[in-house]
Amino acid sequence: MNKRIFLSSLLLVGLLGCNDSSLSPDVAAQAGDKAFDYLVELSDGSVGIGARATGTEGETRAAQWIQDQLTGWGYSPEVQAFTYTRRGSQMSSQNVVVTLPGQSEQVIVLGAHYDSTGVSVGSEGATDNGAGVSTLLALAEALAGQSLPYRVRLVFFGAEEVGKQGSNAYVAALSSEQLGQILAMVNLDTPVGGDILYVHSAHSDESEYGCDDASRYSFDPKVRDRLIGLSQQGDMTPFVLHPSFPGYPEGETGSWSDHAAFACQGIPVAYLEATNFDINGADGYDGYSQTTNAALWDCYDADSKSACDRESETQWGKIWHTQYDRLDRMAELFPGRIESQIADTTRLMLRFVQDPGL
Repeated sequence: MNKRIFLSSLLLVGLLGCNDSSLSPDVAAQAGDKAFDYLVELSDGSVGIGARATGTEGETRAAQWIQDQLTGWGYSPEVQAFTYTRRGSQMSSQNVVVTLPGQSEQVIVLGAHYDSTGVSVGSEGATDNGAGVSTLLALAEALAGQSLPYRVRLVFFGAEEVGKQGSNAYVAALSSEQLGQILAMVNLDTPVGGDILYVHSAHSDESEYGCDDASRYSFDPKVRDRLIGLSQQGDMTPFVLHPSFPGYPEGETGSWSDHAAFACQGIPVAYLEATNFDINGADGYDGYSQTTNAALWDCYDADSKSACDRESETQWGKIWHTQYDRLDRMAELFPGRIESQIADTTRLMLRFVQDPGL
């Protein structure tokens, strides 16, 4: 352990207390600031990596950068290489995995994908999903040298934007014994940017996920509900459940991100996401319109919470995969929002791993 890590560990022991799972506000605030710093390094192309389109040099650079951060804090990250077929060609990517020690052999998995999309329109993948990656890195740094109630495995997934390739490969490689050790999975995908902070569970209808073995599927909402409760303990903006909309009961989500492979193996999941389910978007109240900010609409009607003209609208309040998903544009449109939301997300995850309630 180098001197910096040793001193940081001593500070955390003093602030956290040997037998106290509550976090000092100073530790949580510092971790939130660090998460934003890492988001700049990862997603701002003027000073860091920038866009990380799947299968490009940017994605590979991001994977190496994640490894370098973790190694610098005294961890020994594992790189899980995998291949997949896209448009008739064999492609390769990698997951970066690190395990924080715990007092139990049981495991909590926290995951976030590091690739991005929308580069052709100017996206740098800040909200989708540099923010999730940066939160997990800040968590790893803050907890270096600590022992948690359960082992916490941080998985940085590659190739999510082209069919969740990284999470599928990760789960497929687990033995029955390893799967049995996993108590929960929390997926951080676009946890900042939108108007409202949400936590979802898996859908109560397994057919939404199309698992190979439906008998193993879990939609247990206990992880989601624990996170909601922890967010309501003060010092942060509470996360909420999305309202019901056709096909999706309150607080339940589909299979479109990295939590899906885990739910199919019977693991309770939660999915953190910042968007706005109150908006009547292009396809209804489905959360694909992230904001009511008029700058991201051709014309927004506040009374209907929708487009002034649904036939001619082209923008629909969307951030993900667009020219707005970059830190410079987000700072102009939403001053202070990204900093505040990533701090809240980091604080919530620190609370959860210290006191998961499982």
